[in-house]
Amino acid sequence: MADEYSELLDRAFKSLPNLSEEKTDFKIPRVDSIIQGSKTIVRNFSEIVKAARRSEAEISKYLTKELATPVEVSDQRLVISGRFSSEALDEKIGKYFATYVICRECHKPDTHVESAGRGFITIVCEACGARYTIKNY
Repeated sequence: MADEYSELLDRAFKSLPNLSEEKTDFKIPRVDSIIQGSKTIVRNFSEIVKAARRSEAEISKYLTKELATPVEVSDQRLVISGRFSSEALDEKIGKYFATYVICRECHKPDTHVESAGRGFITIVCEACGARYTIKNY
């Protein structure tokens, strides 16, 4: 009886996927921006918003704070007051995804935000069920 159980257990463990080898095809969209005069226009802002599964207002609020300059959404594009390189914007967007979108436990982007009150938000992972609270932007 014990041998049968051990065999079944071994077979069950062999059939489980190795989570460290599991690959996801999620990629953070690269910023496609142009500089017009004293403004920077992010042409693929709607693609970034869709990948993050967050609202335009949330991401633009974060970028306003990070870049210390006003931003506005116009025709699914982001208009930033000031001249910023695509690399600098990629870095800020990457930081946003790492902090507010990608789960700390399973590293998947399947999360949503819940309000925790008093300047904090709770990130809830729909893939693994992890919940953690972080300071709001």
